[in-house]
Amino acid sequence: MVISLIKSLRPNQWSKNLLLFAGLLFSKSLFEAPLLLKATIGFFLFCILSGAEYVLNDVVDLNQDKAHPIKSKRPLASGKLSTSFAVSTVVILMASGISLSFFLNDAFGWVATAYALLMLGYTFFLKRIAILDVLVIAVGFVLRAIAGTVVIGVSISSWLLVCTIFLALFLGLCKRRHELVLLGENANTHRKILGEYTPYLLDQMIAVATASTVMSYTLYTTAADTVEKFGTRNLVFTLPFVLYGIFRYLYLVHQKNMGGSPENILIKDRGMTINIFLYLVTTGFILYRK
Repeated sequence: MVISLIKSLRPNQWSKNLLLFAGLLFSKSLFEAPLLLKATIGFFLFCILSGAEYVLNDVVDLNQDKAHPIKSKRPLASGKLSTSFAVSTVVILMASGISLSFFLNDAFGWVATAYALLMLGYTFFLKRIAILDVLVIAVGFVLRAIAGTVVIGVSISSWLLVCTIFLALFLGLCKRRHELVLLGENANTHRKILGEYTPYLLDQMIAVATASTVMSYTLYTTAADTVEKFGTRNLVFTLPFVLYGIFRYLYLVHQKNMGGSPENILIKDRGMTINIFLYLVTTGFILYRK
């Protein structure tokens, strides 16, 4: 039962919450121990909240998941985890996650509450509305980025929010496309909202999100306020890593039929893993070198 519960919390997807460290990195506070500790605690609290949301989502989508070729193997859909136990766990985790968030500071607590409420709205209603379903997921990432700044008490960069929402839209739309192609003609029976999309429509949206992601990051690295803040123009040299990451992801989606689990691609694809590592090293060198 415990192992099944842990699997339902989907720890493999907790990597999305690493976005909470973005504010720490770009505020040049990565090596300040007290702030690093706060960001780490914030990360784990968002893991608790997002894990609870995943379990609740499995409860709500139980019947559809049972007919899904992949999701039917999840603990709830396969019968390895009882619904009553899952619901009780969700209540405990949500209550404790939000309560503990306010102990860090009020601003972080309210952002965590907003994230939890948004995901509840998504689970019960918003995921059934075309386009809005993907936008809500993107806003969830934006709230993660905001949480990462307020937990350490630094100002929120508008560039961070813009880049985050476009990148999240890109990943979310690619995931929708993968699911639509995977399920084929039966997509509508597994998830009704998929009937509102076509691969062509999603490709058009992905093209917009791709261009917007690249352009917003380019403008960020060359903006006057960015140069003034970091005292260097060299951040633009991280752009090739962003371009490669975007193009590599599109290659995997279209040529390798991947994209259903962005977190798995980022970790398991060697090219993507090396690219992310080099991006972080290069960014860290540019921002932190004396």
